[in-house]
Amino acid sequence: MNRPAPVPAMRAVVHILKDEGVDVVFGCPGAAILPLYQALEADGGIRHLIVRHEEAAAHMADGWARTNGRVGVAIATSGPGATNLLTGLYTACADSIPLLCITGQASSGRLHQEAFQAVDIVGMARPVTKWAVQAKEAAQIPWLLREGFRTARRGRPGPVLIDIPVDIAQREIRYQPHLDTRLPVPVDGPHPPQVAAALELLLAAERPLLLAGGGVILAEAAGELRELAEHLALPCQVTLMGKGALPDDHPLHMGTTGIQTCQRYANASFLEADLILAVGARFGDRHTGADLSVYRGGRTFVQVDVEPGQLGRVIGPDLGIVSDARLFLAALLTAARARGARLEIDPWRARCQELKRTLVRREDFDDIPVKAPRIYREINEFFGPDTYFVTAIGLYQIWGGQHQKAYLPRRYQVCGQAGPLGWELPAAIGVRTALDGLNRQATEVVGVVGDYGFQYLVEELAVAAQYEIPLVLIMLNNQYLGLIRQAELGYGINYQVDIHYDETGTDHVALMHAYGCSGRRVTDPAGIRPALRWAREEAARTSRPALVEIMIEREANTPHGPDIDTVREFEALPDAP
Repeated sequence: MNRPAPVPAMRAVVHILKDEGVDVVFGCPGAAILPLYQALEADGGIRHLIVRHEEAAAHMADGWARTNGRVGVAIATSGPGATNLLTGLYTACADSIPLLCITGQASSGRLHQEAFQAVDIVGMARPVTKWAVQAKEAAQIPWLLREGFRTARRGRPGPVLIDIPVDIAQREIRYQPHLDTRLPVPVDGPHPPQVAAALELLLAAERPLLLAGGGVILAEAAGELRELAEHLALPCQVTLMGKGALPDDHPLHMGTTGIQTCQRYANASFLEADLILAVGARFGDRHTGADLSVYRGGRTFVQVDVEPGQLGRVIGPDLGIVSDARLFLAALLTAARARGARLEIDPWRARCQELKRTLVRREDFDDIPVKAPRIYREINEFFGPDTYFVTAIGLYQIWGGQHQKAYLPRRYQVCGQAGPLGWELPAAIGVRTALDGLNRQATEVVGVVGDYGFQYLVEELAVAAQYEIPLVLIMLNNQYLGLIRQAELGYGINYQVDIHYDETGTDHVALMHAYGCSGRRVTDPAGIRPALRWAREEAARTSRPALVEIMIEREANTPHGPDIDTVREFEALPDAP
């Protein structure tokens, strides 16, 4: 056999990206990463969006990956270009999102000399990635890429960083694309005796709840979850990251327990439950509350997670099972059917329905300034179940978790654990590009944003305008927060902080126009629905973002507290229907 002719190492990278299902990458060129850009230009077939800040590249790749389940790719040059990715890597790591970040690096022979823009990005990235590695030889690059994709997907998904010194990136290697292929990604299924034990605990319980976390969505297990819940007529809750795993309007859906992003009926039903079957949920502190003794109570816990290290990390389970969520749910359903097992819990089901009917929060406010819950009622009624929503951190994440409905997996996307300000705009751009790649151009993407966080990466509006990316943006603008009592925010801290913003605020409508986009301000709840209709039509007409800025009350409280049994309600509650 003839020896293959040498090819540029970066041409092999481009081939592997395509073969791994990547049709778009996000990044910012710079000297040390130019060999990869030259290969992307020479080979074609991969769309590239130039960002205005490298953090946004990671967030765009994050939104892209959350939408289609593939590994998102972000690119940055050496030095500060690479370090700007770290917040995005942390966000993806915290929320278990598969990313591959490729960074350029100074010449390998000068790394020990404090060369220009030489930084130990591998060392910096290790705490917030599943794997961070630097290419030492050009011939290693194909395997590093393949192993990077496998690592990002395997077990609990997460980000990977591959750093390539510029001199190594410029070399040629002997590479034969037709002999290269994806590395296998094993999927761990449950041990059958453990499935049987979980079923026995379920059958013995009087008031069981099925708790679905983000792992159910990542494992594409929403179908199995619903089938199991319906077969057993088992009430089901979701975590914030699990929203959409079961439709909000499903009769077995019992909301989200927590201290912030929660429903009253969810907390009440959880506190009355005697068994929790948690699948793909890691028991985050905003879900459990500060006092674990309240959350734990006398309940039996069965914890199922694909990552062994999650078992017992927060709650010591009575039964811990290492398994992919989809394989476990399917196995439990098979076991239940084989036994003809049914749960004798009619009183508990009736109790859950009573709680869901009576313990609700008001959304029918006609006040001026607008109250936030009214906005979410309008959102829920106006947009269809297939709409993709993207939201980030702050009071509007709390309101969204309490009031916004989700009906399908991956349609409610939120940076749940890290909570970086500004995440939602670049993430929404990533969602839109992923849907375009799936030939779903007609599907709407809506970003729900806050007035302050929106300004963090607002320059990415230029990306949306440049590449003609239509988005509907809904801003909850309270201009400033005034005096915040930290104890009311649920952290049990007794001091106060004064936050002073310019009372004139930022003219976000003018800001949108400056970027070639559209904006409209709303001050009356009666104007919300017409403005949403305008934004939908304007985004479609211009193929650019359209903003609806809704002025809400300046000092708005949200109902929550430090523990799931001490949530404080600030508004009068409606009469039970």
